[in-house]
Amino acid sequence: METLKLDIVTPEGKIFSNDVKSVTLPGSEGEFGVLPGHVGIVTTLHAGVIEIEKVDGKREIVAINWGHAKVDERSVDVLAEGAVDINGDNESEIAQAIANAKQLLEESTDNNIAVSMVVSRIENAAKSVL
Repeated sequence: METLKLDIVTPEGKIFSNDVKSVTLPGSEGEFGVLPGHVGIVTTLHAGVIEIEKVDGKREIVAINWGHAKVDERSVDVLAEGAVDINGDNESEIAQAIANAKQLLEESTDNNIAVSMVVSRIENAAKSVL
């Protein structure tokens, strides 16, 4: 099975670094999925959710406020201004991660509708992770 090397980095350090089956990114022109063999691109990312399908089939989500992505046939490198990994071993840990993501998004934009849409998306995606 072919995989992609995914790295998500913020000024504070790495948020995620591993091989994955696929990743969905919140591109400036809309969401787009990346599989192994994807054509190379560099793009701006908007506030949203990065959805990761791991090699073992499990899913993980990372909320970002904005950033850039460099994609090639074998790797995806995301440079985000701010990011919150939405994971945890129980509902309270995940709820805290969602609260941290909401705060990150609220600090990056005054567009409350956009924040609400992204938070709703995070909450829905988090339910599928549990």
